[in-house]
Amino acid sequence: MGSDLRSGTADGSAVHTAEFIVSSARLTELHECSAVLRRTRTRAEEIVDEARALLAEAERHGDGERVLLLRDQLEQARERYGQVLSAYLLLSRRINEERQEILRAHMDRDRLQGLSGVA
Repeated sequence: MGSDLRSGTADGSAVHTAEFIVSSARLTELHECSAVLRRTRTRAEEIVDEARALLAEAERHGDGERVLLLRDQLEQARERYGQVLSAYLLLSRRINEERQEILRAHMDRDRLQGLSGVA
């Protein structure tokens, strides 16, 4: 027989506590990922800016071959930046969804315990 975490508690508070711990840990992981992506996004912006500056310099000097190469590199940098930005936005949305799920679960638990949730 498996153990039932709800046995011995009238409202399953052990289960709620365990669920909260797991949810909080997941939210912490998502925030850490978000911080890494934020730094990556910032660096990708810097790379795009650097590529743009190098291209402008090559154009000023009339270096046609280098201009073609740098235009291609700038376009690649912009594409990568777009990928990083998309990932960052997706993760930010997921963090907000999980945060709302945690709050909703707490409010439901409080309501079941007879609290209004406004206290």
